[in-house]
Amino acid sequence: MSKIFAIVGVVNYLLVVFLNAFTDLGHKIIIQNTVFKVYDGEMQIILTAIVNALILLPFILMFSPSGFLADRFPKNVIMKYSSLLAVFVTLLITYSYYHGMFYTAFGLTFVLALQSAIYGPAKYGYVKELFGVEFISSGNAAVQAVTTVAILGGIIFYSVLFENLLADNFTNKEDVLIAIAPLGWLLVLGSLIELFLASRLPYKMKFNSKKKFKFKRYVKGEYLFKNLKIIRRKKEIFDAIISLSLFWSISQVILSIFGEYAKRELGITNAITVQGVMALAGIGIVVGSIMAANFSRYYVNMGLVAIGTFGIMLIILFVPITSSIVVFAFLFSLFGIFSGFIMVPLNARIQILSPSVHFGTVLAGNNFVQNIFMVSFLLLTTLFAYFGMNAEALFYLMAFVALYMGIKVFRRYLVMTFWSTMELISRLRHRYVYVGLENIPHAKAVLLLGNHVSWLDWVALQLPLQRQINFMMEKDIYNWKVLNSVFKKGEAIPVSKKAAKDAFKEAYIRLKNGSIVTIYPEGEINRDGKLGKFHRGYELIPTDYDGVIVPFFIDGLYGSIFSRYKAKGKRSLFKRREVTTYFGEPISKETSSDELKSIIQNMKDKYEIR
Repeated sequence: MSKIFAIVGVVNYLLVVFLNAFTDLGHKIIIQNTVFKVYDGEMQIILTAIVNALILLPFILMFSPSGFLADRFPKNVIMKYSSLLAVFVTLLITYSYYHGMFYTAFGLTFVLALQSAIYGPAKYGYVKELFGVEFISSGNAAVQAVTTVAILGGIIFYSVLFENLLADNFTNKEDVLIAIAPLGWLLVLGSLIELFLASRLPYKMKFNSKKKFKFKRYVKGEYLFKNLKIIRRKKEIFDAIISLSLFWSISQVILSIFGEYAKRELGITNAITVQGVMALAGIGIVVGSIMAANFSRYYVNMGLVAIGTFGIMLIILFVPITSSIVVFAFLFSLFGIFSGFIMVPLNARIQILSPSVHFGTVLAGNNFVQNIFMVSFLLLTTLFAYFGMNAEALFYLMAFVALYMGIKVFRRYLVMTFWSTMELISRLRHRYVYVGLENIPHAKAVLLLGNHVSWLDWVALQLPLQRQINFMMEKDIYNWKVLNSVFKKGEAIPVSKKAAKDAFKEAYIRLKNGSIVTIYPEGEINRDGKLGKFHRGYELIPTDYDGVIVPFFIDGLYGSIFSRYKAKGKRSLFKRREVTTYFGEPISKETSSDELKSIIQNMKDKYEIR
């Protein structure tokens, strides 16, 4: 991930992202803390929900214009002028603070969010242009981490200053604003620095669009329906947008009701404590985003999404039965980590799948749908509060929504979820290194042939490859009742001594269809660390498929608890093994078993750590 900082403009861009989120959140925190101090119970929940709605509504109203702007004009220019607008809005906000104009400051939340709605599609569209497809997951992780740090920093920074300036010298909401008015100048300063940095972002637009925006079509809703059709063209894009929308809706509701819940159930009246606990989710998001980028260093790892969704579901279920502020802090940190697992892969996938000509429109549509969902969920929150329903009911309802979302993404990314789970578990004991991945074609059929040293060889081989490997495995294991359905879904090929020819025929069919097939010519797990006899079974596969044979050698698993050789002496429970998989250059499809063994023996002699 450190490689991305060598790209020209990355540091400036990330600072712009940070300052935009920091300033936006600063005003929101000031308003929310004012509500927290002055109001209680249902009114507090209702006003907090309205504040959040004022932030979300501009993203709905600006769907078509912001998408048009991001497609029509250079994205760095849009970010520059959005920053300029933020300077004027923060000046108005500061004026309203000094004059105790609560409802004006409340309404300006909408205007500040308006510039963010214009800025949003350009910000995310610039990720693909600046970082490129190769580093798109790392780019998204960096943006998410920086945004989260800004949110985390903003919550703590403005809450601490708010409490220190306010003390107990207030009787109403007007008094609160006048007391904390100097904070407005910090919002102005942040916007000015953001404008300076945005003006220095590099131009990355590859082609000039000739699109024209007609206001009448916008008012009539013609653009709305047209753009909705665009984001629905690719089902995977639309499904990813829906998943992100559900996630953000759940998060908004949890954050909206937690303050009232903590005040009523735990008796916490200090805004710093409440905001601080929720801010820990921000630290978790930074950690989760970095982890997601690490797990996606070879391809966008969509299996993390289901893991993250089920994770936040369990956390939400624990919240209503928890009474300790320390446990709350732990739960919100975990919530953040699982959130990173959801956001980074989904955003990266949307960006990769979106066509360049409609890139801005798709990203604006992503914002539009997300905010429609979030406003709807906040209205639901308001109704619950209005009719006197307590926060616990909403927590359980959000857990149910998370369950629905989890099932939805699990079905779409079932196989990738399995591999992501295996990677999470296996990485507790192993660090995986790969050499020669460039030798594996991205599209052609590949027959992988190599040594067999442990029960986890298949994990080591599959992790760096987005394409699913068809492993040939012993039929008795394939037929295990507990795992048979998993092996079938994983497209494993069962083989036995009595039906070996049928297995190799099936392998040939898979190769003809362009798949990757893995066969261990030794036929069993090695027991002594030396290469065993290489059987000739794979030679039965006809060679008229469009593909290559790639030899491999796995080093580092021999002598582990997953191998058949048990090394003498004590094993460290905390020391991770380094498992290195070497992929050799493609070899002739006519290569005999003896020649293959010689090739892999040479790889063993060259690379094996002794």
